[in-house]
Amino acid sequence: MSSVFVARVLRRGVCAGAVGALAVAGLGSGVAFADEAQSDQLWIHAPYDHAVTVAPDSGAAQYRSLAIGLYHDNGNFTVTEGRLTVDVSGLAGVAEVAWPDNCTPDDAGTVAVCDTGNVSTRYSAQVRLNVRAAAGAAVGAKGAIEYSAEATGGPDGTLVAPQRSAETTVTVGSGPDLSVSAPHDVSGVTPGTSLTVPFSVTNTGNETAHGFSVKMWATYGLDVVTRYPQCTYTGPNDSGAYATMTYVTCSFDTDVTPGATVELPEPLRLAVTGHALYERFDREVEPAGDATDLDTSDNGGSSRIVADNTADFSVQGTEVSGAAGDTVTAAFRFVNHGPAWVGDVVSGDPVAVIDFYLPEGTTATSVPDTCRTARTSGDDPAIGHYACTLPMVAKPDLDVLFPFRLRIDRVVPDAAGRVVARPYYGAALAFDPDTTNNSANVIVNPSA
Repeated sequence: MSSVFVARVLRRGVCAGAVGALAVAGLGSGVAFADEAQSDQLWIHAPYDHAVTVAPDSGAAQYRSLAIGLYHDNGNFTVTEGRLTVDVSGLAGVAEVAWPDNCTPDDAGTVAVCDTGNVSTRYSAQVRLNVRAAAGAAVGAKGAIEYSAEATGGPDGTLVAPQRSAETTVTVGSGPDLSVSAPHDVSGVTPGTSLTVPFSVTNTGNETAHGFSVKMWATYGLDVVTRYPQCTYTGPNDSGAYATMTYVTCSFDTDVTPGATVELPEPLRLAVTGHALYERFDREVEPAGDATDLDTSDNGGSSRIVADNTADFSVQGTEVSGAAGDTVTAAFRFVNHGPAWVGDVVSGDPVAVIDFYLPEGTTATSVPDTCRTARTSGDDPAIGHYACTLPMVAKPDLDVLFPFRLRIDRVVPDAAGRVVARPYYGAALAFDPDTTNNSANVIVNPSA
């Protein structure tokens, strides 16, 4: 399965089938609540497993690339001078490594410190080792590569990756190894237009793949225009597993010989719909039949597609009246006026949070299931504060009601509570063109 960039789902990659959607770039980054301390963590992204092809009876085995990189969690910090230490002493008798230019090995050639430069919050392949099977190593032989890392930055000035948080098992094997063409991110796409997605399949193994299967996932703002007779298409539906994506499964009988690259029968085209915003397209390939792919880490890829679109989030307040001791229902609501949808179906985080500051003289006796008490710096301790989360997906025209039961402890004419929509992470809803309707009042006992 394909490794992807979504760090918060699994620290070292997830399969395309598990995500099938997007990480929302426009929801901001940082901590969820203002009173939480700023923190950061350095991580090593390395494959759990790496396969090399067995050496032929005469001659040396082919080198195969192994990509490693560093990333960190909190985009509010600048992290530089990444240093990745790679220990390949565990490969003795199994495989050998050719070091890239940004790695400095020790005299024995088994431990190297690699310069990764600046470290971002999104994984990239900063170090590429070339690894091949040692002469005489049999199919099934295994060895291990161990890593450690540190970088400059973060809240304390230095970040260190957790010890033994990453290790790669190298296995000598024989078989096909299919990979798809490198994904490309696209931004500024106009809704209503279409894109052609490069899609080729390459076999870097030492055996022929007799046919291959393809899986594709397109998020809610994308339509898969190209319809291959070898494929079946599911979704998007209003509910269920494919409510926010189109899922495609295909079976092709084309042979892919070692070293060969093949294309799909015709170019793959995606339509960018009128409700597109932060989109994602995933693809994955596997050899057909009983063949086992040598290295599944390069079987898939994911592209971010950002449309030039907006989503107007708004909240609407209400007015209620009652006497001292009465309990009244004060219901405010959230609406996405579109035209775009917004979703975070990778991490499962809410698309936004609504803060509700209670009107003076009231106490909440019953709150919606998605709301909880909250406290941020600057809050008046005498005023009740609740944070209400939205779903992880906000399609156009999503309308969510938040009914609070409020007890009127004392009558305060025109007691105004405040409702404010904000991102789950960060400080601004970057996709929202009208921030004037991101707040509203809940008034108890209006005078007029």
